[in-house]
Amino acid sequence: FQVFKIEVLMNGRKHFVEKRYSEFHALHKKLKKFIRTPEIPSKHVRNWVPKVLEQRRQGLELYLQAVILENEELPKIFLDFLNVRHVPTLPKAESCGSFDETESEESSKLSHQPVLLFLRDPYVLPKAN
Repeated sequence: FQVFKIEVLMNGRKHFVEKRYSEFHALHKKLKKFIRTPEIPSKHVRNWVPKVLEQRRQGLELYLQAVILENEELPKIFLDFLNVRHVPTLPKAESCGSFDETESEESSKLSHQPVLLFLRDPYVLPKAN
């Protein structure tokens, strides 16, 4: 089975969370009840070739980033999924990180560039009320 290794960077601290696709899918079903969610990659993958698996990995990465970008406040179930205890207040120029995919503990990893995600434009000041 596939395990996706998620790199979470918050307040300069990095940690990793490993999740299977089924856990992403369960999270998506719960999130839909509370927030508008982006599309999640298809549950059914016809073949397990590296190119298809990399597309799924990229899709899940974009999914996580979109949830963060589109929501001022993140639901507790989302934070629990990423094993995040508390969210810092402004400025939110932090990275969601990137994630590798491994087929099992000792199998080869797919290589990719790290992804840096700014939750707000770092060059724009927050609006005054």
